[in-house]
Amino acid sequence: MVGETSYDVVVIGGGPVGENAADYAIRGSDRTAAIVEHELLGGECSYWACMPSKALLGPGNALGEARSLGGCRERASASNPEPSGVLEWRDTVTGRLDDSSAHRGGATHDDAGQVRWANGAGIEVIRGHGRLVGEKQVRVGDQLLTAREAVVIATGSTASVPPIPGLREALPWTSRDATNILEIPERVVVLGGGVVACEAATWLLDLGVRGLVMAIRGDRLLPRMEPFAGERVADALRARGADLRFGTTIEAVDRPDATGSGYGRLHGGPAVVRLTGDGAGELTVDEILVAAGRSPATTDVGLDALGLTAEGPLGVDDHLTVPGHPWLYSVGDVNGRNALTHMGKYQARVAGDVIAARAEGRELDDIRYVAGSDHAAVPQVVFTRPEISSVGLTREQAADAGIDVRVAEGEISVAGSYLLGPDYSGYASVVVDATRDVLLGATFVGPQTGELVHSATVAIVGEVPLARLWHAVPSYPTVSEVWLRLLDQLR
Repeated sequence: MVGETSYDVVVIGGGPVGENAADYAIRGSDRTAAIVEHELLGGECSYWACMPSKALLGPGNALGEARSLGGCRERASASNPEPSGVLEWRDTVTGRLDDSSAHRGGATHDDAGQVRWANGAGIEVIRGHGRLVGEKQVRVGDQLLTAREAVVIATGSTASVPPIPGLREALPWTSRDATNILEIPERVVVLGGGVVACEAATWLLDLGVRGLVMAIRGDRLLPRMEPFAGERVADALRARGADLRFGTTIEAVDRPDATGSGYGRLHGGPAVVRLTGDGAGELTVDEILVAAGRSPATTDVGLDALGLTAEGPLGVDDHLTVPGHPWLYSVGDVNGRNALTHMGKYQARVAGDVIAARAEGRELDDIRYVAGSDHAAVPQVVFTRPEISSVGLTREQAADAGIDVRVAEGEISVAGSYLLGPDYSGYASVVVDATRDVLLGATFVGPQTGELVHSATVAIVGEVPLARLWHAVPSYPTVSEVWLRLLDQLR
């Protein structure tokens, strides 16, 4: 017998994106909402992505900055942070439990705090796998949930494993294993050259991996960013002993004793990996980390019950509504617009506001109901060493769009950067629409440059003219003074 319960809003997927959509849809009203989650409330970001990865990277960053300054250098002589302390900090950040509590073959985490938040916001948490079974209907086990106003799909994405002979059978690590690392391999091959690959390579070196090879299909790291960003990260990884092989991919893998031993543990004995391309050769490694992209999690959500394609991104308009289904919303990685947590949360806030407005009979004639910043004003920070922050268009992307641009760029060399260490090394670039004289994009590379990107984001979203931006005075002595150097070039 199927029980039936009604809510105003039903959200499938309990990551930060789903949480925000539910919260904004009912906040300040008597509307009701339920979040359906088959794993842990808080989702990928809290336990297997953003939070653990930044926790793993933090100690190495802090130690590197300490060694830059006299007085600290003498106290911080070690080249790498202490591995067990790094993993303990990661476990604290993610609420990770010990191995006696198993979840899908590996250690789980405590999501009680997230559940308390949801309940406090008036959101009911329903454990289980949610699937659409009809208009405004979601089935979870033997329970049928009916949404009076909206259903939101916020199921995120899953790591992609390319169809390489022997690779799947070798049970390679994906990002979930890397962020939940428990056993530190001596030899690792990383497939990929994007953000996940570069950040993982950084913390694996911090933890003591000495034989690290990166197989990168293209000719540079971080190919969606300005070329100098990837070049500086590549130089830093090589300086720490990483072997970067561009124009290279895995041809085949042989690992006869592969075993599924849980997240973060070695999945069997050594693997023989054959590389093809410019860096061709044969490697024997303890683990393979696949960081070759992610796919929207749409294959098991019941989209076929609505006549929708059950694979690939679930596309939406700028109100985050699925065309032809005005009650159905898709937010975050699952809609394919942008695969960053903060942009998914942005979409969720817009979708929540749209749901609330429609429920109350209000017109959608305000900018707050339109998601526009996830097109050409997307900020991102890559927590490698050096750190990278960027927003908007690169020079190449602007040229491809047919925009006449001016570019200002140069080394970050101001009083504020020198105070972080006499050997501070950083670089900055801004891309300007030459016709409208407004900022289109900015990229900063160097220690603590992640804190520079929001000022550029505000300038881009607000379309602040350069003549006005000149009057936004950076504080002295901070790294933000690099803005003066860049604007000077543009005057």
